[in-house]
Amino acid sequence: MKTFVAKPANIERKWYLADAKDQRLGRLATRVADMLRGKNKPEYTPNIDTGDFVIVINAERIAVTGRKRENKIYYRHTGYPGGLKQRTLAEMMEKKPEEVIRLAVKGMMPKNRLARAQLKKLKVFAGPGHNHEAQKPEELKLG
Repeated sequence: MKTFVAKPANIERKWYLADAKDQRLGRLATRVADMLRGKNKPEYTPNIDTGDFVIVINAERIAVTGRKRENKIYYRHTGYPGGLKQRTLAEMMEKKPEEVIRLAVKGMMPKNRLARAQLKKLKVFAGPGHNHEAQKPEELKLG
């Protein structure tokens, strides 16, 4: 039996719509990361981008368990000495709820150039509306 390797020219990409309302952050992020990488397809190849586009709506209505809203901290550095900044999950949800989901998905992707390209296929919106109706996205069933 020969090994199948996907060719970039033969890949068919679909658009999926995931509603984050009342979904757990980590479980949603793992499902979205697998869709972006193409692990849901039989022709998955680790070194070729076989993934689909994913639109996530209602990012501001995501659910987390326990006391993560107060205890989970996001760090970033300005690049200057003493420039380490931190925000809690509650502060991030007020200012940039889209960034919370994007960072969760990014953390579940491999750390390489291919994953950075795959992450560009993720579209996150804070509210229920999005501007990708023309692509006719399919509803993504989240357990």
